[in-house]
Amino acid sequence: MHTEFPALLGAGLILLFIFYLGYLAIKIKLPNVILYIILGIILADVLHDNELLHFASEIGIVLLFFLLGLEFNVERLGGIAKRIWPSGLLDVVLSLGVTTGIAFLFGLSPFESFLVGGIVYATSSSITAKLLDDRGRMANTETEFMLAILIFEDLVAPIVVAILFGVSSGESFTSLTFLLLVGKIIGLTALAIVLGKTVFKKFERFLDRIDDEDFKIALLIGIALSYGGLALFLGLSEVLGAFLAGMMLAEIGRIEKVEQTVFPVRDLMLPTFFIYFGTTINLGDGVPMAGLLISIIVWSIFSKVLLGIIGGPLYGLSKRASMRAGFSLCARGEFSVVIASVATGMMKVFSGLYIVIAAFIGMILFEQAPKITNKVYGKPVKKKRNLKVPGS
Repeated sequence: MHTEFPALLGAGLILLFIFYLGYLAIKIKLPNVILYIILGIILADVLHDNELLHFASEIGIVLLFFLLGLEFNVERLGGIAKRIWPSGLLDVVLSLGVTTGIAFLFGLSPFESFLVGGIVYATSSSITAKLLDDRGRMANTETEFMLAILIFEDLVAPIVVAILFGVSSGESFTSLTFLLLVGKIIGLTALAIVLGKTVFKKFERFLDRIDDEDFKIALLIGIALSYGGLALFLGLSEVLGAFLAGMMLAEIGRIEKVEQTVFPVRDLMLPTFFIYFGTTINLGDGVPMAGLLISIIVWSIFSKVLLGIIGGPLYGLSKRASMRAGFSLCARGEFSVVIASVATGMMKVFSGLYIVIAAFIGMILFEQAPKITNKVYGKPVKKKRNLKVPGS
């Protein structure tokens, strides 16, 4: 007698796998994102096109960008832009622009080339922030520059995702299509700013009056999913909508009131996004476009090192700190996964291979960044302090 495998049992086993891989990641000091993607690749035959996993993954990624948007109110966005924009634009040119050109020279279509550029563009915020904290480098002089670059990328990447999402239907990419997409993005952003400055300006007082945490979860996650859904309805990405929903609520005084409610649900759902992405990668046909893959990996590393060496001094860093920053920004992760989810067929396999390889190489370079810098500039000389005895 054949019994269909219960979805409830499958969901329970997935959660147990997530727990084990998260625990294993702590033990072996490896970002859990990579392990989740590998699990998805292993279970691809079993979980491919699983609707429940796909839905959970969408909730997870929406909440990730919703919480990210909470960190950026309009005033803060303006302050960051004034100081980081020269280095940020250099990053766009090197990592997004040049990579797109390389892919185009290898014979890819304009859309596929821009897709590859988008995948290569953004440094992994989660991997980099985790390594900075784990390795005790939060107080380093280059850390502020690195975090500013991550913030700049976090602002540009959702727009890249929205553009790719809008043209992924296979229709020809025209200037009119681009202008229409940009118009929708501007409109959705303007609506978020207006709502943030009006409706949500006194939202903190309203939250304080809600004693039942269950209702608060329904309200906050409902806002995130609704604005993400509105973006989808307009033909944009739910990622951009969720980010803008976070921006709306960033106008309240204490965003931690929102974060502490949403964090547990985000942490439960987000791993399913990386697992689901892994299930969409089919490695049975070997390595596609090996020449392009090698070229992109080499350039993606070189572009971030160059960003540090050139962009660091523009931000006010020393040459030593700038090089250390460049070698510490090479890991790719969640944004690359989000952008790669637009890909299909061989491009999906290519994207998955690149992300896994770039994440591993990026973590190794992060670990070796201080040693590499010391070999180039020599070990830093500790300044001697002239301590005077009182009364002498």
